[in-house]
Amino acid sequence: MAKDVLCDVDSCKYWVKGNRCDANEIFVTSHVPEAETVKETDCQTFERR
Repeated sequence: MAKDVLCDVDSCKYWVKGNRCDANEIFVTSHVPEAETVKETDCQTFERR
């Protein structure tokens, strides 16, 4: 598992200085049965600040 998760969505409550994600866990999902591009995925961990 990655030690550092980078995030540039500073409107998320888990965003911290240095473009880091401070969430205890990350949940990523897709819009299609088998994702092939970045646009077909989303971070479901996002919560508005």
